[in-house]
Amino acid sequence: MADLELVKKLALAEHGLATIAVARADGTVHASVVNAGPIDDPVSGRASIGFVARGGARKLDLFRERGNATIVFRRGWEWASVQGPVRLIGPDDPDPAFDAAGLPGLLRDVFRAATGTHDDWAEYDRVMAVERRCCVFVEAAKITGNAR
Repeated sequence: MADLELVKKLALAEHGLATIAVARADGTVHASVVNAGPIDDPVSGRASIGFVARGGARKLDLFRERGNATIVFRRGWEWASVQGPVRLIGPDDPDPAFDAAGLPGLLRDVFRAATGTHDDWAEYDRVMAVERRCCVFVEAAKITGNAR
């Protein structure tokens, strides 16, 4: 049985690259590659996978509609899938339980959890604001995989 330790190992091994998937209304699946990593949801405190999405991205609309997603990390033939409810926190998705003034710091925290680094955090903050970037958290409600 896979667990969060396997997810962490795979996320680090692949520099945070993962595939996020969410169902469309017609039953087909929207999938894309993101940089993601384990991080606790800042509101619930629950173990989650976080990543940053550009404001206006289609996947954000689908997360709002569906409320759940699956994210898969892999390295070679080893993989782990995290499924659960989605929380969005961003300029277009304020959360009443999260102080909006903390968004720049949260965007940084999520980026670092996804193995990101930056040489100029002020520039990072500026770009995130211009692009209306949103923090996405997929709660680790169910983890599956082929742990060895």
